[in-house]
Amino acid sequence: MEKDIVNIGKSVVIKGELNGSEDLTIEGHVEGTIQLKEHVLTIGPNGRIKAQVFAKSVIVLGEVTGNVTASEKVDIRDNGSVDGDIISPRVAIAEGAHFRGSVDMQRKAGGAQPQAVAAKPATPQAAAASQPAAAQPAQKVGA
Repeated sequence: MEKDIVNIGKSVVIKGELNGSEDLTIEGHVEGTIQLKEHVLTIGPNGRIKAQVFAKSVIVLGEVTGNVTASEKVDIRDNGSVDGDIISPRVAIAEGAHFRGSVDMQRKAGGAQPQAVAAKPATPQAAAASQPAAAQPAQKVGA
């Protein structure tokens, strides 16, 4: 099964909305909105982006001006630049990279699981009344 990867060359200029259902590498200029919800967007070393970006994963080797939202990861590599806010559960910024903005590392559905696990040890009412919640798991493990 081949994975499709589309390249936008460095002489190409796009203004408007860019949507796709395959991985994309941009070496040119894009202004507007980029949406690749289930795919990887790579901004090459020559890429210059002035856009709101929405993708599964974003790899930045060039310049991005605008907010970046990724469902998996944003990776700003050496010499890459992002001026804008990042929303992603995982963010990597290389030592030589430039970043100006805020980072919101929101977790996906996994955030609800620890709450359900924490609710189980609190079930014995006598133990909950006499001991702090943190001591309950240790008591159960030793019993």
